[in-house]
Amino acid sequence: MNDYSMRTLSICLVLCMVFQANAQLTTRYEQSEFTETATYEEAMNFYRALDEKYDEVSILTHGQTDIGVPLHVVLINTGKEKTPQELSQSGKAVWLINNAIHPGEPDGISASQMFARDLMENKNKYQEELEKVAIAIIPFYNIGGTLNRNSGTRVNQNGPAEYGFRGNSRHYDLNRDFIKSDTRNSQSFQELFHLYDPDLLLDTHVSNGSDYQHVMTLVSSQKDKLGGELGKYIDEVVLPHSFDGMKKRGFDAIPYVNAGRQTPDKGWTQFIDLPRYSTGYAALFHTIGYMSETHMLKTYKQRVESTYALMETMLDFLGEKGEELVELREQTKRSVSNQKEFEISWSVDTSRFTTFMFSGYEPTYVESEISGFTRLKYDRNQPFTKEVEYRNSYKANKVVTAPNYYIIPQQWRRVIDLLELNQVEMSRLEYDSSINVEAYMIADYQTVRNPYEGHYRHFDVEVSAKQINLKFRKGDVLVPVNQWRNRYIVETLEPEAPDSFFAWNFFDAILQQKEHFSSYVFEDHALKILEENPDIKRALDTAKAEDPRLAESANRQLDFIYQRSTHREPEYMRYPIFRIME
Repeated sequence: MNDYSMRTLSICLVLCMVFQANAQLTTRYEQSEFTETATYEEAMNFYRALDEKYDEVSILTHGQTDIGVPLHVVLINTGKEKTPQELSQSGKAVWLINNAIHPGEPDGISASQMFARDLMENKNKYQEELEKVAIAIIPFYNIGGTLNRNSGTRVNQNGPAEYGFRGNSRHYDLNRDFIKSDTRNSQSFQELFHLYDPDLLLDTHVSNGSDYQHVMTLVSSQKDKLGGELGKYIDEVVLPHSFDGMKKRGFDAIPYVNAGRQTPDKGWTQFIDLPRYSTGYAALFHTIGYMSETHMLKTYKQRVESTYALMETMLDFLGEKGEELVELREQTKRSVSNQKEFEISWSVDTSRFTTFMFSGYEPTYVESEISGFTRLKYDRNQPFTKEVEYRNSYKANKVVTAPNYYIIPQQWRRVIDLLELNQVEMSRLEYDSSINVEAYMIADYQTVRNPYEGHYRHFDVEVSAKQINLKFRKGDVLVPVNQWRNRYIVETLEPEAPDSFFAWNFFDAILQQKEHFSSYVFEDHALKILEENPDIKRALDTAKAEDPRLAESANRQLDFIYQRSTHREPEYMRYPIFRIME
């Protein structure tokens, strides 16, 4: 072969390699003319090719998922830091993007692939932002649901051609599992969340519900629940920047449309982001959270483009305000370490609202051809833009004074494990000890009739408190309430909080009485108890006069006496985590 032929062959080989590399970094979304989304393997191969081509990209593994496949993070960082531990010392703002928590809502999967690639291929354009921001992308959080690919379960959604399933491999909705952490996915997420300690979280979704003109709506950490200076900051700085940035990029974004049973032309109330959700969980650790909610009836192309535009908008914000946000979070952490009063439940403040311009379609009511009844139909031939009321202010229903310590008997292992997973500082008793504590008695609670994410949740919990001296054992756990994770500690351990561990059934064994009496045996003994305890006798007489059911039931009266006697087991209805106030 002559020199000319050799040069020609070399050029051809180089061109083939370049073509192959470029093909590897073209997403399935682009190849399919914006109608399909990548499978799990396709997307991971894409990120592996990106990792191989660019030193600034690293693929890290963080724990397992329920399907037996590891949870991955794609870290994009132009500095020397290649691990989250190194990042924590860098002073950079950290942005965590979570995709495919609901794999049937895959907009973020496609948008993240293109966003990561474009950051690398246009480093000069994004150089200033990338010097200040590290980006951690979870390509697929719900891997089990991603592998359960189909084309029918998202019946209300306009594309893509195929997608994953909402439930994970154990049929859990992972965006209800953050605080209770039943799944390995959630446990792995919590581990990586604390390693990266993100300043900003984006969790990508597609909406269900009303029809309207907007492509993108946003759920953010609720300002009053986030609280303090961070709550004020998200309301006055972060959200206005996001809506302005989206408008400049051609998407008139609005707050998430939470209209419920009414049509959105009448306005709506934003829901409170409880810590079962990603944004509510993040707020416990003073991370500003976003859920992007693209509109289900828009084309897949429109939805992916708007998600990409949001990513550009958020990067722009962090490039401009990231240092400010990092410092504000540090101030908040110091402040919360010394905080004593904590709001633990909220209700909407109906007296306060703002307004914004909403672009919708006229709701009409026509006869159903199936049932013959009246049905709702949005008329796209009647678009409108009008000012609507938006209620996003909440007030506290319950405020608690935090103790100096919670003390957790060591047998409540699951609670202790979750506190450890969330890096709560704890210590163990070195000796058996008698300690004066405040104990809660569960005075009342309600329980849902149907299972919810594997649990029969409790709500409307009421407690009474009393001071007692209890014996604790060597190895029992002391949790000081003087650390920046105080919000997590209080909202999980106070039983009246709506997403507390008590509400999620962690302590249901104490709600069942273990010892009982036989009426024919206890009758004579109960008479002696009344003779020796006139206060119980007076209480019984009063209760019989006020409660006909008690007055008409011999067994109820015996139980009334039993429950107030020394025979009643002290653990029954006593919340097994205790408060040390001094």
